[in-house]
Amino acid sequence: QYIGGIEHAVLHLLYSRFFTKALRDIGIVKADEPFKNLLTQGMVIKEGAKMSKSKGNVVDPDYLIGEYGADTVRLFCLFAAPPERDLDWSDHGVEGAYRFLNRVWGFVYKNRYRTQNSGCKITSTLNLQPSSLSLIRKTHQTIKKVTNDIERDYHFNTAIASLMELMNEAAAFDAATREDSEALLFCIKNIIILLSPFAPHFAEEAWEFSGSRQSIFNEPWPEWDEAITKEDEVELVVQINGKLRGKLTIPAGLNDEAVKERAFLDPKVIEYTKGRPVRKIIVVQGRLVNIVL
Repeated sequence: QYIGGIEHAVLHLLYSRFFTKALRDIGIVKADEPFKNLLTQGMVIKEGAKMSKSKGNVVDPDYLIGEYGADTVRLFCLFAAPPERDLDWSDHGVEGAYRFLNRVWGFVYKNRYRTQNSGCKITSTLNLQPSSLSLIRKTHQTIKKVTNDIERDYHFNTAIASLMELMNEAAAFDAATREDSEALLFCIKNIIILLSPFAPHFAEEAWEFSGSRQSIFNEPWPEWDEAITKEDEVELVVQINGKLRGKLTIPAGLNDEAVKERAFLDPKVIEYTKGRPVRKIIVVQGRLVNIVL
């Protein structure tokens, strides 16, 4: 894996490829290329221009770190743009990252009274109420997405966005029973662990405050259960000639023919297609049905 800015393409990449191919030609190495993957990261810019002392558009991180903390600044930088694109600096964006971390901390504090000996591994969902199952499923889905975004795609921005989504669902969750409390604690502890690569100092403090005795960085990375991540039902967009005409909730895993049959039971579809020949039906599994008249 090679990670470097576009300004290095002429020198670093050219030299490395030249030497690799020369060594290949004389039989010392078998590889044709020096790297399997290339990531050319963007630059941090301000108001659409590259930062420059002569232009006077340089951002001093020391002030922001002193005001909001290093984790806030780091979280904003990772969230604001995918690594291959330029990041347009925004002080308001830093404030948004700060509010998110404060929200997580407040949520940890609010739920500090819950049992603190519960583990972070829930594998059976047979006895869970629908509300608890929904939160557990969302947590497993988030573990899967964050892990893949970090290890496979380097898309830290979408990983952080998925943590924000999980935080919203956790905040709206009403833990009325013991099982609900266990599900909520499972969710909270996984949020903290998943947040630790992006905001390590914050995560360490939140982890200790949540009642855990050892460092968060001695904790194993959470694993998801693929069976739990799968939805029981999915919502499909129903289009007629490419225009949105409704939505359809169906059991997950239906084949294309069954999806088409369900779509034609919808009152709006019946209304719009009445007496009109159907030329084609396009099904995109898990996403939409488009009826072409």
